[in-house]
Amino acid sequence: MTNKKIISTAKAPAAIGPYSQAVKTGNLVFCSGQIPLDPASMEIVSGGIEAQAVRVLENMRAVATAAGAQLQDAVKLTIFLTDLADFGIVNETMKRYFDAPYPARSTVQVSALPKGANIEIEAILALPPQA
Repeated sequence: MTNKKIISTAKAPAAIGPYSQAVKTGNLVFCSGQIPLDPASMEIVSGGIEAQAVRVLENMRAVATAAGAQLQDAVKLTIFLTDLADFGIVNETMKRYFDAPYPARSTVQVSALPKGANIEIEAILALPPQA
């Protein structure tokens, strides 16, 4: 039996299905994919891919904080885009949220994302061992 703790915060969008915002086990935090939903309105933000990427990363930051972590604790990101032409904009946006050493990452193009989003990011965070 694993020791897992469900992570939840009102500062990120509520789950829109039968899943948790994140699950912590040991020193790992598995963050569910975040789409660019405004946590208050639960609507996709307007303004194009940069605005959507910012909202996704802000949502992810809120989940990381609720888990006692920070975005820089990310060891693996998976990015889903509906258009790989947005890859460069997403890279530039990520530079505002991550410093080297950067997490490992995969980016894939998908045909559609929930609620018509153009981007979704999921993450695995590694916390320092408890002292």
